[in-house]
Amino acid sequence: MLILGCGNPDRGDDGAGLAVIHRLHELGVKAVEYTGDMLALLDAWRGSPEVVLIDAAVSGAAPGTITVWDAGESPLPSGTLRCSTHNFGVAEAVELARVMDSLPARLTVYGIEGATFDHGAPLSPAVAEAVERLAGTIKKGAPKGALK
Repeated sequence: MLILGCGNPDRGDDGAGLAVIHRLHELGVKAVEYTGDMLALLDAWRGSPEVVLIDAAVSGAAPGTITVWDAGESPLPSGTLRCSTHNFGVAEAVELARVMDSLPARLTVYGIEGATFDHGAPLSPAVAEAVERLAGTIKKGAPKGALK
């Protein structure tokens, strides 16, 4: 299983995915930070049969709400996932991969609802708490090969 966390650590809650990755490292789980071009996600997960992807979300839910999508089953809501400050984000990369028939066999996407995305802001308290909850959930479900 490949675990990827997306985000920008300098933009408040946009760093939620990366914060989950840092916490997973502390818990002894192998996981990868991803801050690059979202189109390159297709290369990042190539050859991985199961991928977990974590990003900040903006859907109107309460800050700290964790939403999970099975990207193999249905399209991701465009504009909800915040990894990119440009128009091409996680949802768009996933949908392009779907069209190109290059999705992993299993792709689970977790979105943590953010509250603030200001430059230089820390994670909001609700998002910081959600990071802890999600890291614990992912650790429980991580296969032995993902544990350090």
